[in-house]
Amino acid sequence: MAGHSKWTQIKRKKAVNDRQRGKIISKHIRAIQSAVREGGGGDPTSNLPLKNALSAAKTDDVPQDNIDRAIDRALGGAEGGDYEPVQYEGYGPAGVAVLVEALTDNRNRTASEVRHVFTKHGGNMSGSTAWQFETKGVVVLEAADEALQELAIDLGAEDLEIDEGGLTVYTSPTDLYQVVDGLQRAGRAPEVSQLSKFAQTETELARADAEKVVRFIEALEDLDDVQNVYSTANLDDVELVG
Repeated sequence: MAGHSKWTQIKRKKAVNDRQRGKIISKHIRAIQSAVREGGGGDPTSNLPLKNALSAAKTDDVPQDNIDRAIDRALGGAEGGDYEPVQYEGYGPAGVAVLVEALTDNRNRTASEVRHVFTKHGGNMSGSTAWQFETKGVVVLEAADEALQELAIDLGAEDLEIDEGGLTVYTSPTDLYQVVDGLQRAGRAPEVSQLSKFAQTETELARADAEKVVRFIEALEDLDDVQNVYSTANLDDVELVG
């Protein structure tokens, strides 16, 4: 599947990201608050976006107290938590298509910050790029034994990918939660679990251009309001420094 390289790099970056716990937790909290509003309530049994947001938060070990407070804020039990989803499309270095997802309480601020990064790195926020990506659920596990593969398929996996780092499971967006829940019940806790977008066709780059794209993506990801950044660049051989 095009775009799979992101998950290999996520596994390599996990130790680096652990040093940025505050930012990671903050991004999950925003996602949970947004999901409560999007799905119309704080009960995950009847709110699929919240189910998926909670699943992603738990794989990053977000404390339950933080999760509970985020849901309360979104329901109006406390001040704050008024975040709305926004999306930005454009082109980065070497002309790669880029899609940025953010959660913000100030659209003007977020748009200005994202535009600044695009401009600084030689990109531009013009043209439609969302059509170049498809949404999938993705689950990353450190093991890849035959029993685990069979379990993932039985739970509803659409595709599997095995590499030296373990097993990556792809699902439809609506089946992500049931696959993760089944894996956890079987004692196979995922390292990563979330909805993501994958380029339908990847762009092959010279190494120098690939490194420019990596720096560009990392600058976007460093913005507090940005949740996810997707690109059509094939970055298999480029190390993300985090």
